[in-house]
Amino acid sequence: MAKIDLTIHPERRKRAIQRVRERNIIIPTFAQMRDPSLIPAKIKEQLAHIGLWDVNPRNLFRITWNNEPISHGGGFGNINYMELPSSLTGVPARIIVLVGKWFPTGAHKVGAAFGCLAPRLVTGEFDPTTQKAVWPSTGNYCRGGAYDSSLLACESIAILPEGMSRERFEWLSNIAGKVIATPGSESNVKEIFDKCWELRRSGEDLMIFNQFDEFGNYLWHYEITGHAMEVVLQQILGPRDTYRGFVSATGSAGTLASGDYMKQLFPASKVVASEALQCPTLMENGFGSHRIEGIGDKHVPWIHNVKNTDMIVAIDDNAVVNLSRLFNEPTGRAYLVKKGVPEAVVSRLDLLGFSSISNVLSAIKYAKYYEMGENDIVLTVLTDSMELYTSRLREMHAEFGEYQTMDAAVDFAHYLHGQSTDNMIELTYADRRRVHNLKYYTWVEQQGRTYEEIQAQWNDPDYWTGFQWQADEIDALIEEFNAEVGLI
Repeated sequence: MAKIDLTIHPERRKRAIQRVRERNIIIPTFAQMRDPSLIPAKIKEQLAHIGLWDVNPRNLFRITWNNEPISHGGGFGNINYMELPSSLTGVPARIIVLVGKWFPTGAHKVGAAFGCLAPRLVTGEFDPTTQKAVWPSTGNYCRGGAYDSSLLACESIAILPEGMSRERFEWLSNIAGKVIATPGSESNVKEIFDKCWELRRSGEDLMIFNQFDEFGNYLWHYEITGHAMEVVLQQILGPRDTYRGFVSATGSAGTLASGDYMKQLFPASKVVASEALQCPTLMENGFGSHRIEGIGDKHVPWIHNVKNTDMIVAIDDNAVVNLSRLFNEPTGRAYLVKKGVPEAVVSRLDLLGFSSISNVLSAIKYAKYYEMGENDIVLTVLTDSMELYTSRLREMHAEFGEYQTMDAAVDFAHYLHGQSTDNMIELTYADRRRVHNLKYYTWVEQQGRTYEEIQAQWNDPDYWTGFQWQADEIDALIEEFNAEVGLI
């Protein structure tokens, strides 16, 4: 059974406690992120005067799916989700999406970063007084990591490909201590890893929080996102409805952990991993470059529980970038209303960023493949919103000109309602093993993991459950840490 190391380092922990006390920081528990009703009333009162993106340590308590969907002073309520009607999706199945915009930083990756940093902070493994936190990412994770570091009084270094959207770099320049742009774009993950090795050899006192192999990322999504999905399903599941499965882009594979959570509750459900057709790593052991920002490629993340993945779907990045115009250009929105999509839904389509559009298309293809009906439910997540991609819309407008009704009609018919069941694989046992074995080249040969552990991931039935049950143990450490800080 593998577990996150929670060994206490007394002297470093003592320094962390002093730093946190000086900066007036209280650290939330996983339980409070699952259920904000557990958050002390005093903290809720303070949040009433704080903006969602403000660099204020109390915003650690807003790392939850339950934030009131407003930009300043919001409290907590129901989980943020929406149901996409068949007039939009073109399938009778009920496609339910959790909305990530209402996290601080506008993306749920701020939670994954917390899941990596907090355990090391409260055990003293990470010393915020001497070390810098390094956040390698293809976008939102390093933004979340830099934000969490700032809230937790740590210096940070953000690493992301130079081809990512301008909004990410502009925001990071004001939050991270240092921003490093690596060569390439979304699918150039190895270049990020190479930069991490360069930093390790530099002699600086650093701790690298690599989302692709950090089980704190897996645990946060398993415990928080998975639980949020369970709550939403309890609210919307009718007497004749059936939960069919969870769909998400692979990315770092952290979000896929919530599919593991749901599959334990609904063993007949499936976990569907998607990727870009232009870089079909899982599907064809392939390579390439694509434009679906936020999902990464060219390797299998160490924390991907491949043995529990049932299907792979590849999405054409042309569909994603064209639908971003359909969903956000005035002409596109008017066309959607004309085609019968409710205005209340159309007005909220800016909640879908690039990877979110990809996730929805993957859910549509999954529903079509299994010929799902109106009583079948598919869950996915909107990882971020178009707030982080407005520069891309301007670039497309400059390159292709004004978006016309004919463009909207073509994109609606071809990329949305015209989604087919091509570029999909139902994984056999041998297929899963093939995908899992792809980890070897990246993680054993390049990143220092062992052959024995990669074998344990596949053969040990308790390997993954070892991480899944650590939230309570981490919460106990957080509560003890907070008590010694003395601010509660």
